Parts: sequence; structure tokens; C-alpha cells
Amino acid sequence: MHLAQLNIAHLRAPTESEQLKDFIDLLEPINAIADVAPGFVWRMKGGPEPDAVTAHEFGDHLLINMSVWEDRDTLWNFVYRSPHLPVLQRRKEWFHRIAEPYTVLWWIPEGSTPTLAEGMERLERLKASGPGPAAFTFRDFYDSSEAASLPAAAEARK
Repeated sequence: MHLAQLNIAHLRAPTESEQLKDFIDLLEPINAIADVAPGFVWRMKGGPEPDAVTAHEFGDHLLINMSVWEDRDTLWNFVYRSPHLPVLQRRKEWFHRIAEPYTVLWWIPEGSTPTLAEGMERLERLKASGPGPAAFTFRDFYDSSEAASLPAAAEARK
């Protein structure tokens, strides 16, 4: 099993604005670090440019990031022990505070790729029901053996 993650952020301004210039300028270098990070498997890309902000139907000022990692430790190390951390620490400059869950983790069969619709469904499940083996967080983590026992996981492996 591999670990999928989705996180959303509500932008304070349009991506072309001066307020978001630093963030937009940091996207390419941080994505390049992710692409070669130990344990990195895949990330959703937005368009013809490899680091374009993903177009989606969930709102104009909603930034969505989704990726797949070998396990919890490799994702944790990228998020909190790489040059990604100083960018993460500046999030208040670029994104509105969100009172509800904005990040979700879930296990997928190795070799599969999650869809944006699946990621958003997992986030909604986390919001509605709290953490469980099908949708969880770093704080309330479920290992892959717990997720593998779910009916959806068994169905996905067929």
C-alpha cells in the first residue's frame, strides 16, 4: 500500500496577484524537491506546465495539492524536515485559516493513482465522520493493515 494525501487551501488573492507572488515563485522549486524526495511516488499536476496550479471545479480560490508517498515517514520527512517547512510556515501570508479539516490521508493499492474526486470525497468523509481507516490525519493515523481490511480497499485490489 502507498499513502495518498490531499490538502486544500483557500487563497487570500488570485494567483496572479502581488500578494501571492512569493508563493507562486516557490511552487516550482518545492515541487522539484518533492519529485526527488525519498519515498515520493506521484503528484497531481495542473496543466501543460509541470508546476501549474491545478484547475478544478471546487472554487476559484481553492488551491488543491494531492500526492502519493511510500509511507507516513517519507511524507512526514518531506513536509516537516525539508525545505518545504519554511514555505509551510509562511502559509498565513497566502491562505485563509480553515477551521475544519483541510488535509486528509488514506491508503491506496501500490501502483494506483487517486483521482481528485476521490481525494475530495475522503476529505468530506473526514469532515463528516472524523478520522478512521479510510480517511485520517498525521495526528490520528491508521496504518495500512487497518485500511486493507476495509471493503473499498479489497474492491480496489480486484
